[in-house]
Amino acid sequence: MFRVNVLGLMYVTQKIAQQMIDSGRGQIFNIASVAGKIATPKSTIYSATKFAVIGFSNALRLELRPLGIQVTTVNPGPMDTNFFKRSETSSKYFESVKFLALSPEKVAHQITNAMGYPRREINAPAYMEAIHRGYELFPKLGDRLASSSLFNRK
Repeated sequence: MFRVNVLGLMYVTQKIAQQMIDSGRGQIFNIASVAGKIATPKSTIYSATKFAVIGFSNALRLELRPLGIQVTTVNPGPMDTNFFKRSETSSKYFESVKFLALSPEKVAHQITNAMGYPRREINAPAYMEAIHRGYELFPKLGDRLASSSLFNRK
């Protein structure tokens, strides 16, 4: 999972960034996850990979900005894709978070609307950013809630 979610993203980003550096402009969109901002039980490795993507993207944004290249991190929540339909163990999880599931088309639309604008992050759904901020301000409460049945649906 780390090879795909982090190292794969880093290798591809490096190749694309070099072309953008040569042309003096561009924008990189790295797909992370809300799980990279708010960890929950039973997603330890996945959350770690997404935290790594966010950290990588934040540092890369600072390095590439002077070269005319923007870096935007996309942090979606659960997505309504075939991934959950094909995974027997994940199907129960998806049923419990279906009401939160995002349309891939809607997230793609948010990404295309951000093209050409210096947007640091896209958090979808937007209210997840408010939850993340609360989690950071009140970490003990955040841990309690993240461990509760409200967020622990896997």
